[in-house]
Amino acid sequence: MTTVDVHSHFIPIDFIEVARRGRAMDGVEVRRVDGEERVVHPQGYSYRLDPEFWDLEAKLRQMDRLGIDVAVLSIAPPLFFYWVDPHAATAFCRLANEALARFIRPSGGRLYGLATVPMQSPKAAEEELRYAVLELGLKGAVIGTSVEGIPLEDERFEPFWAAVEELEIPVMLHPYYVAPRPGLSDFYLVNLIGNPLDTSVAAARLIFSGFLDRHPRVRLLLVHGGGFLPYQIGRLDHGFRVRPETQQHIRKAPSVYLDRFYFDTVVHADLPLWFLVELVGFDRVMIGTDLPFDMADVRFLEHLEALGSEDSQKEAIRGRNAFRFFRIPSEDSNPTAI
Repeated sequence: MTTVDVHSHFIPIDFIEVARRGRAMDGVEVRRVDGEERVVHPQGYSYRLDPEFWDLEAKLRQMDRLGIDVAVLSIAPPLFFYWVDPHAATAFCRLANEALARFIRPSGGRLYGLATVPMQSPKAAEEELRYAVLELGLKGAVIGTSVEGIPLEDERFEPFWAAVEELEIPVMLHPYYVAPRPGLSDFYLVNLIGNPLDTSVAAARLIFSGFLDRHPRVRLLLVHGGGFLPYQIGRLDHGFRVRPETQQHIRKAPSVYLDRFYFDTVVHADLPLWFLVELVGFDRVMIGTDLPFDMADVRFLEHLEALGSEDSQKEAIRGRNAFRFFRIPSEDSNPTAI
C-alpha cells in the first residue's frame, strides 16, 4: 500500500546559501539562534531551517521514518514573494522551480514537485507555469489564497487560469502571511486561525463569484482540511437561501460546489477527519503532512486508521487519489481518470 504525502515543503539550497551569507530576496536571512539555524523574515517571523527543506538524503530518511513512500513538494509559502518587484519575483520563481526539478530528479520517483509562479504578474505567471510543467516536468502549481489582498477570481488572473485549464494540471491553494493581522498577533493565532481562515475565504469567494462555473476544468487542492469551509458549509447554504447578495453569480447552493475541491488530511485529530471524509467522500481526500514545519501532522496514519473505513477507501486516501489527482503513473491507478 503506497503512502503519498501531497503537502510537503521545499526551500531552494541556492536561496539558503545566499541567506546564510547575508540577505537574500526581500531581506530574508538565515541566522543561528540557540544552536539551530532559522529562516528570519524582515516582517518579524521566523522558522527552523530543518535539513528536510533542502537536503535530499535527510528528506528521504524522514519519509522512511514516517512511512511515506512518495511526496509532492511545494515551496515554503513565506517564499511566494507576491509583494516584491515583479521582475525580481519572476527571476526567483525560475530559480526555485529549476532547483526543485534538480532536487527531485535523483529521488528515484519518490519526489514530485509543484511550480511556484509570480502571481503579481499574471502573464509572467502563465509563462513560468508553462515552462515548469512542459520543460521541467513539475506536476502542477502552488499559489496563495490571495495575491496581496487581490482575490483569485479577479479577472487579471485569467491568463494564469486559462493556462491551468489548457495544461490540465492541478493547483494547490496555500495560505501565507507577511503583515501582522488584527486580532491574530498573539498566541500564534496568525497561523492557528489565520491560515485555515484564509483558505475558507478563498474557497468561498471562488464559489460565490461564479469562478468555478467559468472554469469547469480547474482542479483545486485545499490544504489543512479545507480550512473552516467544510465545517460551515451549512451556513453558506443557509445564506444562499436567504440573502440576495449570495445569489448574484451562482444558481446552485454552495455545497454543490464541494465536489470541485480536493482536501488534505492536515486537521490533527480523528473526528474532524472523519467528518471531512463523510462530507466530501473518500475519493476527494489525500494524505498531507505540512512537513517539515513544526505544524506538521506526523500522526496521519493513526488518524487514517481511526476512520474505520473499508480498506479500499483508506488505500484511496493513502495514495490512489494522489496518483490520480497529480497524474503520477502507478501500477494500480489510472492517471487520466479524474
